[in-house]
Amino acid sequence: QVQLVESGGGLVQAGDSLRLSCAASGPTFSGYATGWFRQAPGKEREFVAAISWGGLRKHYEDSVKGRFTISRDNAKNTVYLQMNSLKPEDTAVYYCAADMTDQVVDTEGTYDYWGQGTQVTVSS
Repeated sequence: QVQLVESGGGLVQAGDSLRLSCAASGPTFSGYATGWFRQAPGKEREFVAAISWGGLRKHYEDSVKGRFTISRDNAKNTVYLQMNSLKPEDTAVYYCAADMTDQVVDTEGTYDYWGQGTQVTVSS
């Protein structure tokens, strides 16, 4: 069974940085796009960023452009989300998800596999 495991969350102050990781394990699979989503307390889950299998196509939600960078290392089956200049409004549980059709989109229903999430808390 394919599993996605997020790590790297934590409690930081505004202006700090964090790097989240999403590690895939289970039966070997490839050619999938990976997206990051987040859900703040009392709010719906929202798209953050996505990257194609080859790493050439990327898509960001407007509020994180210029602050967050998505990347991947397919040799390690890992996708990263570098988050700089964090703001209190970035506080949320962050989830990664895999899309086996390699679309780089912000639509949750496109993604086939999901991780359990990692908490990011940014204090002011």
